[in-house]
Parts: sequence; C-alpha cells; structure tokens
Amino acid sequence: MNKLKTDRHDDDITLRILDELSKEPHVTQRSLSGKLDVALGLVNAYMKRLAKKGYIKVTTIPQNRVKYILTPKGFTEKVRLTYEYMHFSLSYFKDIRQRIDNVYKQMISSGAKNLLLWGDGEVAELCYVSLRGLPLNLIGIIDNKRADNGFFGHNIYAPQDLAGLNYDAILITSLKDKENERQRAMDMGADTKKLFLLSKEG
Repeated sequence: MNKLKTDRHDDDITLRILDELSKEPHVTQRSLSGKLDVALGLVNAYMKRLAKKGYIKVTTIPQNRVKYILTPKGFTEKVRLTYEYMHFSLSYFKDIRQRIDNVYKQMISSGAKNLLLWGDGEVAELCYVSLRGLPLNLIGIIDNKRADNGFFGHNIYAPQDLAGLNYDAILITSLKDKENERQRAMDMGADTKKLFLLSKEG
C-alpha cells in the first residue's frame, strides 16, 4: 500500500471514529471495533492518538464507564476530514464515469450490441446507469450466485452459464482485480476479443 492510500485509509478510520463519538459519547471501544469492522487493538491506538492530538477528551463517569467528548479542535478536524472525503469521493466517481464512457465508446465502435457485465457491486451499478441512451443492450450480469431479475430487472448468471449466452461484449467491472477476473472469464470460455476492462486509458 503506497503512502497516499495509507493516508487515505488512516483518515477514513479517524473520520469514522470522530463521527461515531459525536453521535454517541458513551460508546465503548469494543462497540466501535464492531461498528467500524476494525481490530480492537487498532481502535485503542487511534483513540490514544486522538486524545494526544487534543481531538477528544476522555472522562470517567460512574460505574467505571468512559465518556469521549469531541473537543472544538476535534470538531474542526471532523469537518476537514468530511470535506476531504467528499472531494475524494467526487473525484473517484468522476474517474469511474470517465472510464465507463470511454469503454462504451470502444464497444459501440466495435459494433457491439449485447452486453454482459462481469461482477456485481457499486461499479456495476454505475455501468448500468451509464447505459441510458446508448445503443447497447444489457442482457445480464455474471456473478457467483444466480438470481432471476436480481440486478435492476436483469438476470444474474453464474460464470458457468457464459457458454449459453449470446453476447457481443463483456465488461469486467472489477477495478482492483480486473486482470484476475479477465483470466477467470477466459477460463470460462469468454472470447478475449469481446472482453473490456475499465482501464484509465479506456
């Protein structure tokens, strides 16, 4: 993980902790660990760091309970991190939309009509929304579990169903594991000339 990704991950956890504390000052570290899906030891380390930076004030209340109070400095940091998160999310969304637009232009130029999306999830949903007004027909989704009308009214097929589907193009919707997913599609008999990735260069 490079420094930019590490810093982004660190900021995300910090923001989520500050957000939870602003809503529930009496929350326990164990509860935070469960809510954020972060190891208890890591939550403890973050809490100590936040207190050291003056973002939170820790007070003990009756029955040996702990209350975490967000300080003015902590509130300012929460606002700053929220703004950065929104900016990052917007930039990320624009980048994905641009990749999708580019790959759809490639498909249309190649004469493709019937499209399969390989993989469910948020990116697949963006791919679906971006189809509106384009001369491309979504015939279904390839994912691990079959489901009739399971994706905006379209069928979700299992990878082994690929051979029986009439498609002109398959769009791999995964960003992190796109090469592995492309190989997986090829292993299931997909025509390499009909496989498209959401690469930055389109």
